[in-house]
Amino acid sequence: MTTDSITDNNRTGGILGWIERGGNRLPDPVVIFLYCILAVIAISVIAAAMGTFALHPTQVDAAGNAVVIQAESLLSANNIRRLLVEMPVTFTSFHPLGYVLIVMLGAGVAERSGLLGSAMSAAVSNVPKLLLTPAVALVGMLGNLAADAAYVVLIPLAGVIFAAAGRHPIAGIAAAFAGVSGGFSANLLPGQLDALLFGITEAAAETILPTWDANIAGNAFFIVAMTLVFLPVIWYITDRVIEPRLVPLAQSSDGSVESSSAGIIKDPDTGISDTERAGLKRAGWAILGVVALWVFLCIGPGTPLIDESAPPEARLNPLFQSLVAGFFVIFLAAGWAYGAAAGTVKNHRDLIAMMQGAMSDMAYYLVLSFAAAHFVAMFNWSNLGLIFAIHGAAVLESSNMPDTLLMASIILFGAVLNLFIGSASAKWALLAPVLVPMLMLVGISPEMSTAAYRVGDSATNIITPLMPYFPLVLVFAQRWQKEFGLGSLVATMLPYSVFLLLAGLALTILWVSLGLPLGPAAPVSFTMP
Repeated sequence: MTTDSITDNNRTGGILGWIERGGNRLPDPVVIFLYCILAVIAISVIAAAMGTFALHPTQVDAAGNAVVIQAESLLSANNIRRLLVEMPVTFTSFHPLGYVLIVMLGAGVAERSGLLGSAMSAAVSNVPKLLLTPAVALVGMLGNLAADAAYVVLIPLAGVIFAAAGRHPIAGIAAAFAGVSGGFSANLLPGQLDALLFGITEAAAETILPTWDANIAGNAFFIVAMTLVFLPVIWYITDRVIEPRLVPLAQSSDGSVESSSAGIIKDPDTGISDTERAGLKRAGWAILGVVALWVFLCIGPGTPLIDESAPPEARLNPLFQSLVAGFFVIFLAAGWAYGAAAGTVKNHRDLIAMMQGAMSDMAYYLVLSFAAAHFVAMFNWSNLGLIFAIHGAAVLESSNMPDTLLMASIILFGAVLNLFIGSASAKWALLAPVLVPMLMLVGISPEMSTAAYRVGDSATNIITPLMPYFPLVLVFAQRWQKEFGLGSLVATMLPYSVFLLLAGLALTILWVSLGLPLGPAAPVSFTMP
């Protein structure tokens, strides 16, 4: 047997090879979503006929009784009308669509002008390849402060960075995806996710203790620990498990990795030309100008990006929400400035052509988004997700387990539920009214219940096609390797998901056992005053 055949067997053998081969035999993801729609329709009809229902944990009717959540048939006249009449709105209101298209308009200019290729070549020329993985993973976890922009900015850039360093670009995409999505709750600083979740936690805790106030830094120490634990996990999985089994990509005559995109990926050993260096300097000034503009909008007259009238934990929300537009402007301005100096952008028509090319690359994603948007919307219309979440939480409420096992159960339940409902706030809004008061009554603080939920919520993001940005990551990978299918992406991300979940479980159990504070004035235990 030749060395090449042994290498091929190593890449395609084992459980990951079986998952990849099986997944790649599946139909195109667009068709899979259509099959899922048919399945949801059938289940909704059966559930409605059986009278399946759940009592909403927070909403009450005029008589003070809990609102009944009834399974709805998607073949009812109302839902058929809703499907046909609201089809344009269902598609255009698909949450990730606007973020992706806006950022990619600017990123298309930055990529096609040559800015990204030159910048990454310059950046990695003196950086050891060994440190690329932890750097990408850490930036991915910190990038969650930028909310959804992290998905559409950092993940494709990671592929470019790895390619510029002579490493497999899909390994970079996988490491970034694991950091951004698998490490969704890990960070070095509290952010808008903390404000969002603790707002829900406060409302739930007040049902037991009306004077309980949320502390936005209530998980600050815990999420720093998550970052420090997750970082070596992602590093090891990327370098030792994922990259060795990826199929090598073709290389161009100068040794750089070839891509189906129009970006310029250079061999970092060859350096950059004087015109490229001049372009990078101009791009740097352009970026500083945009950053200065955003700072002015935060501190200038009227503070457009700071909501002075909001509670302290929500005052920065306009700034966070503006970051998608900020990335668009940064990419556009920097790409234009670079291209003008390097000679790749001669007039405004070149800019328009580059933006048009970026939208051409997104054509498949638009088709995929149409199918995904309707599946997500119809699943919500049926109320099946709500009913499943409410009944699942009730099972946990009726259990009588030690604190460590109870936290582990919440993590595992959140991880499974995350496969079906992607929104972190939506799931917590349903679970918190049951879990938080229940855990307070058994001596566990609201901060601890929130931390346990966060661990389970993030670990399985990277293996469920129902996660809104999962199809986008697939498109990013296919720009480098056309045959990279749905099964390939699931098989690539599964080791991250398993080991991040195990690491999160171990961290949580250790934290509860030692009784370490989760943040300033945020203990694990809770005592009723």
